[in-house]
Amino acid sequence: MAEPTMSAQLALMTRRLLQNCVRAAEDLTRDQLNYRASDDANSLGFDLWHVVRTADNVVHFVFEREPPVWLRDGYHDQWELPKVAQGTGMDPAEAHALVFPEPAEFNRYTSAVLDAIVPRIEAMDEDYLSVITTVRPWGEVPRMEALWQVVVAHGNGHVGRTSLARTLLGKDDLGI
Repeated sequence: MAEPTMSAQLALMTRRLLQNCVRAAEDLTRDQLNYRASDDANSLGFDLWHVVRTADNVVHFVFEREPPVWLRDGYHDQWELPKVAQGTGMDPAEAHALVFPEPAEFNRYTSAVLDAIVPRIEAMDEDYLSVITTVRPWGEVPRMEALWQVVVAHGNGHVGRTSLARTLLGKDDLGI
């Protein structure tokens, strides 16, 4: 077994997060992906989109000022969803109005992000992970904190909500 470095652990947790996003959507219909448990709730798809967009943005744009997969591959145009916004601070009415594509199509984006960012995270050394960067709305944080808090911890909170939403639809929870 390889030595458990910070980058190896971050990559492992990010991989699991994104794999759980794929699992959360793969057996749903489009209507189920767009399901909202109440008038005040975001859709199941919104939570997944927010997780994947956030991970994509943090690793590509926040860390390197490179276009995220979202822009590079034109998902915003294909799905008629916001080009820049990824859910943080979004007006509830705007968030509730978003309509997500077929789950298989959605998972194409999730898998593309996983394939793009996990190897990058694996290659990050301690010096790189220690660099302070601005992550809105969290402020100035080391890159490792951005990955642990913004991507892994925050993302898993949203995936937990999708697990509950799945049970409300009569589907299995994610076992997380």
